[in-house]
Amino acid sequence: MYKIDFGKSGLQVPTIAVGCMRISDMNEKQVSAFFDTALQNGANFFDHADIYGGGKSEEVFGKAITPSMRENVFIQTKCGIRKGQFDFSYDHIVNSVEGSLKRLGTDYIDVLLLHRPDALMEPEEVAKAFDYLKTSGKVRHFGVSNQNPYQMELLQSCLDMPICANQLQFSIMHAPMIQAGINVNMYNESGVNRDGSVLDYCRLNKITIQPWSPMQYGFFEGCFVDNPKFPELNNVLEKIGNKYGVSKTTTAFAWILRHPAKMQPVTGTTNLTRLADCLKASEINITREEWYEIFRAAGNKLP
Repeated sequence: MYKIDFGKSGLQVPTIAVGCMRISDMNEKQVSAFFDTALQNGANFFDHADIYGGGKSEEVFGKAITPSMRENVFIQTKCGIRKGQFDFSYDHIVNSVEGSLKRLGTDYIDVLLLHRPDALMEPEEVAKAFDYLKTSGKVRHFGVSNQNPYQMELLQSCLDMPICANQLQFSIMHAPMIQAGINVNMYNESGVNRDGSVLDYCRLNKITIQPWSPMQYGFFEGCFVDNPKFPELNNVLEKIGNKYGVSKTTTAFAWILRHPAKMQPVTGTTNLTRLADCLKASEINITREEWYEIFRAAGNKLP
């Protein structure tokens, strides 16, 4: 798997991250197989959050990774979501990291993201938490999730370290950041700018976009691959996949990777065959014509 720059961190990371949201119900043998499948396919960047499985996802992952393996993997986790609210306070950020470190069985986290914007965020307080976590060696790099450009600008104004990543919902069937950029100044639904041009902002500021739910449509409504609701899209994915000798899942991931923003999509499956198909996308480079054909098959009209 090829590597990309991870924001301004100086890190080189795999172009696909392995999502661990759904591993909480897996036993030790299953987690070990999941872990091995990822590593065998060149994926050693694992995405967590303190709320996944109520903390169980981090816990079972921590039991699967041995001390000798730790330096060969990147562990990313997220914090900031509490029941009924979001919380970017100093105490919550620091306490959340302490809990994640314990559950993951590690002394440090490679990347910490702030999960969902907190309307009551005080950037100075976040900066204080980040400074403490970095100087204490508990977190090495930082980023955000689901934030628009001005939210990132506000936060960055108080930070001494760069925001390296922004995790955003993005897939063939959820591409408003692409649609708005194509339909500039148009009186149609696709022309509505919903995110403040976050795609271009991240490219300009060298912030790595990490697409979450790259195989989903709607807000966790389901997978679009092999879904009878989307026959045209699946026919095109199959046709193009057959050309390269890969599955529709691989082709869907290759569509994301074809974009020049050098995104790092996060897988969401625990099925080992499907996981391997996702990771194989780094070997496929679809053409410009194929990218647009898939885009149109998802119901997007070009102006």
